Amino acid sequence: MTYPIPASNGTASFPARYDIRHATTYRYSESVPVCHNEIHLVPRSLPAQRLLSTSLQVEPQPAQLATRVDYFGNTVGLFSIDEPHERLVVTSTSRVEIDPPRDWQSFEWLPWESLRDRLKHDIDPVTLDARQYTYDSPLVRGSPRLAAWAAASFTPSRPWAEAVVDLTRRIHREFAYDPTATTTSTPVEEVFGLKRGVCQDFAHLQIACLRSLGLAARYVSGYLSNERRVQGTAGDGANDAGMVGADASHAWLSCWGGEDGWLDVDPTNDCTVGTLHVTVAWGRDYADVSPIKGVCVGGGSHAIQVAVQVSRIG
Repeated sequence: MTYPIPASNGTASFPARYDIRHATTYRYSESVPVCHNEIHLVPRSLPAQRLLSTSLQVEPQPAQLATRVDYFGNTVGLFSIDEPHERLVVTSTSRVEIDPPRDWQSFEWLPWESLRDRLKHDIDPVTLDARQYTYDSPLVRGSPRLAAWAAASFTPSRPWAEAVVDLTRRIHREFAYDPTATTTSTPVEEVFGLKRGVCQDFAHLQIACLRSLGLAARYVSGYLSNERRVQGTAGDGANDAGMVGADASHAWLSCWGGEDGWLDVDPTNDCTVGTLHVTVAWGRDYADVSPIKGVCVGGGSHAIQVAVQVSRIG
C-alpha cells in the first residue's frame, strides 16, 4: 500500500526564489579577547538548487576571514577575532532558486533489501560514497531495538522509497515536537524513549533507524519557508504558516536509492522535501554541519539569539 505524502511545495511546477537572512548574536558577561569560529551558513549549489548570491558580515570585524569546501562538499566559513569584545554578531544573507522536486513515487521500485545488499558488497564509486553513511557517527548510533521498530515499515521486499516515506510518517505521528525535551547532545536512544524532540532529533532518529537496517542516510541542515502547507497540518509547535521549523534553522535527512540518487524526507513535517526547503549542508549528523561553532578565551557566561528570515521573491 502506498502513502502519498505530498512534497512540501505542493503542486507548484515553477521554481521558487528566496532571500535568506540568518543572524546570530552572542552576548558575553565578560570580555572575550580572542575567538575562532567555523560556520555552515552558505546554501549549497545543487542540480535543483542554484545559489544566486551570498554574503557574510561579522561584527566586530574579524582579523581573518576565509572559506573552504569541506569533505562533504559544503562551503565552510572560518574567521578569527583578536580584539576584546562582549558582543559578536554573525549575519549571513543569500539568494537561492529551487526547482520543483521529483515525485518520490517515480523512484525505481527496488526492494529495500537490494539496496542494503549492494551497500554491503558493491565497490563501484557511487556505492562506496554512499556506504560511509551506513556507519555510526558521533551523534547517531544504530541498534537492534531501532532496527526492530523500523522493520514495521521495511517489510520484506517492500519498495525502498515507499518504506522510507512510511517511516517518515510514523515518526511524525508517534513523536511530539517539544523544544524543551532535548538538547543538541541528547542521544538518539533517549529521544526514542521520550517520544519527544525537535527537528534535529527526528532527523537523527530516522537516520539511526535506516542505518540500523543497513541503508545509507545522511543529515541535512537548511531552512524552511514560512509558506503554508498545501495539504495536511503540522503538530504542536507549528508556526502560523502550519509547518514546524519555518523561520529558523531546520533539519531533515536523505536516504540513498542507488541510481535514483537520494530521497529527502522531513519527519518533523510529514513530507518529502520540495521547494519550501533550502539545503545548506549535509554530513553524517548535526556535528558535521552545525551552523556556528568555535572556541573563545574568557567571556564568562553567554546568551545566544538567532533570527532567521526566509522571504519568497515574486
